[in-house]
Amino acid sequence: MTAVNTHVQTAPLTGGDSDGLDDPLGLEHQRRRVSLWVLGLIFALLTACIAGVAIGAVSIDPRVIVQVIAHHASMGQLFTTPVWTTAEDAIVWEVRLPRVILGAVVGAGLAVCGLVLQAMVRNPLADPHLLGINSGASCGAAAAILFGLGMGLSAHALQLTAFLGALVAALAVYGLARTGGPMSSLKLLLAGVAVGYALNALTSFLVFLSGDAEGTRSVMFWLLGSLSSASWGSPLLAVVTVTACALTVLWAQARRIDALSIGDGAARSLGVNPERQRTLLLVIVAACIGVLVSAAGSIGFVGLVVPHLARALVGAGHRHNLPVAALLGAVLLVLADLAARTVLQPQELPIGIITALLGTPFLILLIRRTRTA
Repeated sequence: MTAVNTHVQTAPLTGGDSDGLDDPLGLEHQRRRVSLWVLGLIFALLTACIAGVAIGAVSIDPRVIVQVIAHHASMGQLFTTPVWTTAEDAIVWEVRLPRVILGAVVGAGLAVCGLVLQAMVRNPLADPHLLGINSGASCGAAAAILFGLGMGLSAHALQLTAFLGALVAALAVYGLARTGGPMSSLKLLLAGVAVGYALNALTSFLVFLSGDAEGTRSVMFWLLGSLSSASWGSPLLAVVTVTACALTVLWAQARRIDALSIGDGAARSLGVNPERQRTLLLVIVAACIGVLVSAAGSIGFVGLVVPHLARALVGAGHRHNLPVAALLGAVLLVLADLAARTVLQPQELPIGIITALLGTPFLILLIRRTRTA
């Protein structure tokens, strides 16, 4: 069964035997292909993470990295007499490892959210910016940076206000999409665009109103994304927990997402309520994006580019391409952050610049290959 849109081709909804003659749909071959890609991407992610910790202004031997991590993971039981310096321990454990973990989790979350959004609104150019949630988080963070809103409430006021902004944006999109009848793909798309433009305008107005040059630079750097604030503590723990829960729930909903990506009529024939399913997916995606953007800023193109790569590798069935997209997104963002830290040392580029440079050629290629009916 093929979909109405050019990017959708759902996986079979029935099972099959492993034998080649009794498996005309090639399900066993598909499972092996997905398994190979998952194993290969896990290896690529581990390699990227080691490179992300090892490379920088001070290079660290990979063996030292493994020893430091093992020492801290065993609560000091291993390597009671360290064979590394105090500076190396601080660089690996306190600075680079949290940053690499945050990058991997944010990349995985953005990629999966983009994949689900493209299926939910049946638009191959959809990404997490589409729902205006990134704009809401950016507006909340800008208010905190420029005017000190919430600074007395928490040590992580920036993340708190960004998350609240994302929550307000999600509620606004949901309310607009439900006006005048049931929620549909088109109404959700238009509501997200409208809310996003409004919040972007509000953010620009806050920057103009403040007149704080230093605050304006901080806002612009944050709007383009950065992992520099990564550290062991509640923000990282919250990002990992929320993203893991969201990815697990979305993977469990993979068959329903397949049905929704075909079209509302086909989804109903398969026993899926389109409006209820979109509401559930919107809540999950909004919560995940809000947490991710509040921790790392507004990072573009990951949620747009990676879903297309995942579908090209393992097909359109979401039970297969959700884990592949998560691993691809993690690898991409870890490497992008490594480039952001090292290209112009000692200065650090906003990571959004790197992802845009990587994503723009792909987007141009996608536009050229898109065929209209």
